[in-house]
Amino acid sequence: MDCFSTYPLVSVFVAILLLTLTYTVSKARSNRSRLRLPPSLPGWPVVGNLFQVANSGKAFFEYVRELLPVYGPIFTMKMGSRTLIIVSSAELAHEALIAKGQLFATRPTETPTRNIFSCDKFTVNAAYHGPVWRSLRRNMVQNALSSTRLKNFKDVRDVAMDRLVERLKNEAENEDGVVWVLKHARFAVFCILLSMCFGVELSEDTIEKIDHMMKLVLMTVDPRIDDFLPILSPFFYKKRRQALDVRRKQIEMLRPLIEKRRAILQAGVESNPKSAPFSYLDTLFDLEVEGRKTGPSESEIVSLCSEFLNGGTDTTAAAIEWAMARFIENPSIQTRLYDEIRSTVGSRTVQEKDLDNMAYLQAFVKELLRKHPPTYFSLTHAVIEPAKLAGYDIPVGCNVEFFLPGISEDPKLWTAPEKFDPERFLSGGEEVDMTGVKGVKMMPFGAGRRICPGLSMATIHVHLMVARLVQEFEWSAYPNGSKVDFSEKLEFTVVMKNSLRAKIKPRVHN
Repeated sequence: MDCFSTYPLVSVFVAILLLTLTYTVSKARSNRSRLRLPPSLPGWPVVGNLFQVANSGKAFFEYVRELLPVYGPIFTMKMGSRTLIIVSSAELAHEALIAKGQLFATRPTETPTRNIFSCDKFTVNAAYHGPVWRSLRRNMVQNALSSTRLKNFKDVRDVAMDRLVERLKNEAENEDGVVWVLKHARFAVFCILLSMCFGVELSEDTIEKIDHMMKLVLMTVDPRIDDFLPILSPFFYKKRRQALDVRRKQIEMLRPLIEKRRAILQAGVESNPKSAPFSYLDTLFDLEVEGRKTGPSESEIVSLCSEFLNGGTDTTAAAIEWAMARFIENPSIQTRLYDEIRSTVGSRTVQEKDLDNMAYLQAFVKELLRKHPPTYFSLTHAVIEPAKLAGYDIPVGCNVEFFLPGISEDPKLWTAPEKFDPERFLSGGEEVDMTGVKGVKMMPFGAGRRICPGLSMATIHVHLMVARLVQEFEWSAYPNGSKVDFSEKLEFTVVMKNSLRAKIKPRVHN
């Protein structure tokens, strides 16, 4: 939504003045008047609050955060043709996603551009609640992201961690000890997910090209003003052509990997020792989808593989950047974690089997996800039929948006929520169920039926990367003595406004 401010508004005003919407608007108002929607921001005819957000100079999450004290835990925003209902309390999140989980388990209509890349909502996250979604999610969770399958990729994660450490050492040697955190963390996670997804060996050059393509896809599906005012879509025909061109290039980029894996399976995995014995792609070739006579098409396989890659890359990488920033801000946290690692594993390298034995590491990651969830809004929900929430009407077709900081920073739920304090999760302290089943206090991965299917994978990656990076390096501020800037910005995930550069010093193991 922050993209609104990048477009000139003059043409929009002119277009709106030319619209003959009297009948349509009056009919819509008549329909809305019969509903008891949550409290609503005052807005303009037709466009609602669209230009208020665009002209505020703030990111959408910043704009919403300022509205919470005024409008409370549930309110309505009208963004052109879309109605957004913003929910920001743990009680209402639990009511919607757990108590009334089936009602709130679908997705609203996609924008035309997103439909291009999701193959008309043929992905786990985008699909409407129904047989297609059940088939896709069951396949991903049971056949690709089960605990057994995740263990099968332990060696892949070990190689990626070693490569991450080596890349950081090399950059530090060439840059007087200074490194960029986000780009290296992102590359490491992307390597893991590529191997899990395609099961083929790739050169670093190929990995970087695919990574660039995935970033381009994310930029292309960023919302535009015509997504909220469809009547303006003729003015954006060039953008649609560009999106179709990006989609074509995306398919061309991934097609060779798909065909290579298909050939490996036909020849027998054992005949190609450099390939993984299993990949997510393997589950898609013969996937049976409820209500369909055929399996996924090539385009649909591309969409599913892209979802697998994009869903776990930026979210994990952003978490690692925030983690290193917190270590630099408070060296005592870093020292305590390093001491725990030393007492648990001695001088050998941290392994996945060690992670569950590190109580402080577990507490640190929980606090990290509380203060820095990957996104500030869970993926948009919608109702499958008219529903009630907090006594208000929730119509079919509206966007139900859960604002996560409103929950994880609620002083009614947390002691000193503004403070970054892993101690709160140690014995006798705060308890939290990140799935939301036992109660919602934080939901960095969503909750209920549409909870992120990659939750287990993501937490393994974050715990392992944090442990390895603290074990291998001492992290400090750059320039020396400077304060960490915790300003935020939205780039698909919420990242540091000024990407973190840090000074690292390799630790001596003895």
